[in-house]
Amino acid sequence: MSGTSYKAAGVDIDAGNETVRRIKSIARGTFTAGVLSEIGSFGGLFSLASGGWADPVLVASADGVGTKLKVAFLAGVHDTIGRDLVNHCVNDILAQGATPLFFLDYLATGRLSPDVAEQIVKGLAAACRENGCALLGGETAEMPGFYADGEYDVAGFIVGAVERARLVDGKSLVPGDVLLALPSVGLHTNGYSLARQIVFERLGLGVDSHVAALGETVGAALLRPHKSYLRPVQPLLAAGIVKGLAHITGGGLTDNLPRILPEGTAAEVRRGSWPVLPLFAWLAEAGQVALDDQYRAFNMGVGLVVAVAESEVARAGALLAEAGETPHRIGRVVAGSPGVIYA
Repeated sequence: MSGTSYKAAGVDIDAGNETVRRIKSIARGTFTAGVLSEIGSFGGLFSLASGGWADPVLVASADGVGTKLKVAFLAGVHDTIGRDLVNHCVNDILAQGATPLFFLDYLATGRLSPDVAEQIVKGLAAACRENGCALLGGETAEMPGFYADGEYDVAGFIVGAVERARLVDGKSLVPGDVLLALPSVGLHTNGYSLARQIVFERLGLGVDSHVAALGETVGAALLRPHKSYLRPVQPLLAAGIVKGLAHITGGGLTDNLPRILPEGTAAEVRRGSWPVLPLFAWLAEAGQVALDDQYRAFNMGVGLVVAVAESEVARAGALLAEAGETPHRIGRVVAGSPGVIYA
């Protein structure tokens, strides 16, 4: 009886080494002054000393891309997934006012393809550079029999910092404060289980199907990367005028706005006060999705909500406009139990 090997069992160590070789140079291009280690170390090293922090609070988050990955598999497009992951995580810690310091990723697959892994990491690295954070390290796991051939899962872990005195936690929000919405560019990374059911099962479309109502293919519309709001919001944070930030992800406006509201307050949101992207209207009509479900499954065209005092609305609008953003005044904080009241 002949022997067996790790490769015969489905794990190709050589492919793993080739993947690490390709990743090293890509990741090194994201390194900032705080990075003290190289890719391939058992742990990533990062120093806060280079940042000039006085009283820093570390802010951390972890997330994934969800079933948007299924669309990437169908389209054979993998470089946008990395951007999705980094930008989602950046926005999550931005909600506390944090600046990203470093990012780590976890990639698991049934059979490791260095080409696919390289595409994913290129997307990660590009987004890290754009957000000024280092791709400090990660893990690539080959798990035969656990994932279908050609499929993978990817998760991201981010650490940022904010001066304790500048921490954004929503505790100072009071009735009368204004809610400004920054537009999304699509589904971002949420609502894909519903969207895929509508598009691929109910309508029977493919990723290359052109949709007149959208002016593009299904794949292009669904794979548009999650947007980072770090750059446009930083001037507002520096000015000290942000009272609360809500990243509109899973659960939509309905579930995410209450996360920043103090006891005794609610969010009053005026539907129709911002432009809803054609994608959401098309999905809602094609799937006959109830209005309440739309606002919990999808972001409905709002990627981030910035809460400011009424007296700071003009200044916030001007700073956002300088950064290329078009904010929409969508509502206000009112007295009540934490929740969203749609008007």
